[in-house]
Amino acid sequence: MAALTVASTVAWVLYGQLDAQDGFRFRSGVDLVNVTVTVTDRSGRFVPNLRQTDFLVYDDDQPIEVTHFSADRVPVSLGIVLDSSGSMAGDKIERARASIERFLDQLDDPDDEVFLYAFASDVRLVHDWTNNRDGVSAGLRRVDAVGGTAMYDGVIEGVRKAQGGHNRKKALVLISDGNDTSSSRGLRDVRRLVRDGEVLVYAIGIDGSAEPAIRMPPQTFPPTPFPFPIPRRGRPATRWPGLSQFPPTAGRMAAGDRLNAQALREITDDSGGRTEVVRNARDLTPATASIADELSRQYSLGYTSPGNRDGRWHSIRVEVRDRSVQVRARRGYTAS
Repeated sequence: MAALTVASTVAWVLYGQLDAQDGFRFRSGVDLVNVTVTVTDRSGRFVPNLRQTDFLVYDDDQPIEVTHFSADRVPVSLGIVLDSSGSMAGDKIERARASIERFLDQLDDPDDEVFLYAFASDVRLVHDWTNNRDGVSAGLRRVDAVGGTAMYDGVIEGVRKAQGGHNRKKALVLISDGNDTSSSRGLRDVRRLVRDGEVLVYAIGIDGSAEPAIRMPPQTFPPTPFPFPIPRRGRPATRWPGLSQFPPTAGRMAAGDRLNAQALREITDDSGGRTEVVRNARDLTPATASIADELSRQYSLGYTSPGNRDGRWHSIRVEVRDRSVQVRARRGYTAS
């Protein structure tokens, strides 16, 4: 996977060189691109022990010399964006809380930091940046599932927040079971922001296709008199017992609100992250654990940008000399 930063006359953190007094040592005065890469075999297992010489990097299809390399875990600034719409009510929101708490437990570096957003008909910051996992857990317990699904707005707010993280590696995890129904901005806006930033975006989608389109119990109505009474002007219509007692819609999912896995992939893949679709909320914990494990096993590469700050999109392609492995890396950057 790839996260990149184009640093214009901005310092580059030299990997693995930590000074006791000065913290990370910096080199400045050059334009550098930072790329985070995940390498797996055909079974999806991470490939360890690769060296700098094992990687080939291309910028706009031109081979580039890798000047910085690390295989060590680095601290992460992580944002979590949780769907708290009505369709998540009940077991889904409970299991989502549990999976996030387990995920937080796996962030074992004291310099890891996290924030939490929840979105329904609007977006709410539940907990700001913190190293205190207990504070985020307490915020999770206050999240109720009700309302629409402003997913795109939630991702946009989350990416913007993550960009301000203190750590070089920045990531965002989205958990949702539905399609967007309430955002003021669209998928194109989300993709543009993700492409221009340096945040790894992951998504876990709960696929409700095994459930009925509208989960409503069968209704029994009393016989309607005939002819049906027609109200006169200025008089209320006759209200027959039971006709107004329809079940509440909170927690129901209509067919058009179902998970849009393709939209999630369009959001995550440009960032170097990925989308995982689970069939049941019970699978949320293994899915978040997989992402936490991935964040700890990535390779960090850096190279000097070959172009000027022209404001253009430049593609990135990362390969490994062993062609039997699979490589995920950010697809490019804007040289601004």
